[in-house]
Amino acid sequence: MFLDIDKKERAHIAMIDDLGQRATYGDIVDFADVICKAIAQRTVIFILNSNCVGSAMGYLGSMINRVVPLMLAASMDAELLAELIQLYQPQYLWKPIAMLKVDETVLLEAYDYALVATGRTGYPLYEDLSLLLTTSGSTGSPKLVRHSYENLEAQARNISAFFELDGTERPMVDLPINYTMGLSVLNSHLYAGATVLLTSMNALHPKYWEFLKAQEVTSLTNVPYYYEILKKLRFFRMNLPSLRMISQGGGKLSDELYRECAEYAHNTGRKFIPTYGQTEGSARMAYLPAELALEKCGSIGKAIPNGKLYLVDEAGNPITTPGVIGEMVYEGPNVTLGYAQRGEDLLLGDERQGILYTGDLVRTDEDGFFYIVGRKKRFLKLWGYRVGLDECENIIKSAFDVECACVGDDTCMRIYVNTETAHDEIKRYIADKTNINSAAFQVCYVEQLPRNEAGKILYSKLQ
Repeated sequence: MFLDIDKKERAHIAMIDDLGQRATYGDIVDFADVICKAIAQRTVIFILNSNCVGSAMGYLGSMINRVVPLMLAASMDAELLAELIQLYQPQYLWKPIAMLKVDETVLLEAYDYALVATGRTGYPLYEDLSLLLTTSGSTGSPKLVRHSYENLEAQARNISAFFELDGTERPMVDLPINYTMGLSVLNSHLYAGATVLLTSMNALHPKYWEFLKAQEVTSLTNVPYYYEILKKLRFFRMNLPSLRMISQGGGKLSDELYRECAEYAHNTGRKFIPTYGQTEGSARMAYLPAELALEKCGSIGKAIPNGKLYLVDEAGNPITTPGVIGEMVYEGPNVTLGYAQRGEDLLLGDERQGILYTGDLVRTDEDGFFYIVGRKKRFLKLWGYRVGLDECENIIKSAFDVECACVGDDTCMRIYVNTETAHDEIKRYIADKTNINSAAFQVCYVEQLPRNEAGKILYSKLQ
């Protein structure tokens, strides 16, 4: 059975959410039988997620029965959802009861969710297709990542191994489980027999902290933006006796914040484990062991168990010299099948064959540890100089207390900041740091940077 759910102690609590709902491992197995009777065929189901027991039960019940979920946010735009339904023709929806429409055909209700038959026939499916996710930056794009069953099982096994997870863990899952890293936290901890704590609240909500403390959370996993918020909330001074580990992925932490997380963990006897991944790699592909977090500050570490990382130059030749920047390539059983951009693509097989060109520009040190420099597509050529947009963001954020996003073209870099002051200072500073004439830069005010639900900046909204 998926994630060996049926091998866990039936009475052990598998999930608790911030609405007070809970489910045991036995409940998951029993609900999978209910889903099986309602959905007799292998087909696609859209799951509208709100990070609660009901949403997770729909996902797990589908996976156990080889029904293929597309995980989406329950809050996504109705027109975008309608477009995806028209494009991929799901036969079923699993959605909050509160979102039901009067004319929908409801087959069953459980955990405040309902199974709805759409009346559509669906498309033929590749035999090993297990799951569909949107890419991390998309907000309703028809481009989906196609996962196999082995992708998800291998990822759960590997994360459980390098995090040393067991049944005593109580992770907080506040990243959406329709987002690859949130889903990987859920899968890996259920594989380990832990109790997963689900919430749709964020760290700015007072009840978030009430839930965290009452449930004696043992670990937090999130993206850089989350840790920027935690720093402002003075998280590193909080008394959280049950907390054992903090983990980060989904982007590059500033060197300053990376070191602060590492020092916090070191000084309090906890673990800080940085990770690296992509939706196309079923989330995690690299990690840095906790004991090296201070020594290798800023590194994403090395490949996860059963994976391989290496660098190639623009001609595809391997790079073995430390310090030389190249594109990072990952090989492993968690590399996904490829993309789908229309319903007919759900019949496609494995187009990647376990090899993923990540698009990230990376260097290694003398010990073979990897450090991200930027994205291949996140570079401009200003006044004849090649300039990394991600690097510029980090330079500005390290010198000014601002949120920052850099975009542009080869004629001008536009720097969006959430302050109406210090624009001239920021412009002069980045010009000095890059040794490029300040006329190549424009600083713009934006009240709030556009982000997806996982906290990643939506650069396309700033173009």
